[in-house]
Amino acid sequence: MNATRWLIVLRHAKSAWTDDDLLDHERPLAPRGLRDAPKLGRWLKDHQYLPDHVICSTARRTRETWQWVADELPKEPSVEYDEDLYGAGPEEFLAAARRVSEHVTTLALVGHEPGVSELTLRLAGYGEDTRDVQAKFPTGAAAVLATDDRWGDLASARLVAFFRPRD
Repeated sequence: MNATRWLIVLRHAKSAWTDDDLLDHERPLAPRGLRDAPKLGRWLKDHQYLPDHVICSTARRTRETWQWVADELPKEPSVEYDEDLYGAGPEEFLAAARRVSEHVTTLALVGHEPGVSELTLRLAGYGEDTRDVQAKFPTGAAAVLATDDRWGDLASARLVAFFRPRD
């Protein structure tokens, strides 16, 4: 029997549009994002959803989100920044997860919409348990999924928790 693995799918916190000349990739977090990202970190810590490894989009808002989340965790996991997660769909997220070492028990992927909700729904399906994800995957939210699949074969999971900053 395979061991349960945990996948945490995070959407970056609220970003700012500070300058018309600023590239989308370089947008920083907005004040609301700076408030919400630590809430997500505390929620992960309080519920013991502690990643061993993180793969994060290279966009500034995802990197800043992850740093604010990580500051709330008891131990910072290894982090990998992946350009392919900027603007990624479910295939790119799955490719990133499938190359993770089998020694990793809990993996976090930090990215953008619509990729994060599409990935979550592709793995967990469109049932009653994913209704909130189907409705909206807001900024600063996270889906926690459990799977018995090996990372290299990741194809399905079940949604066990969904955090939204407003909750």
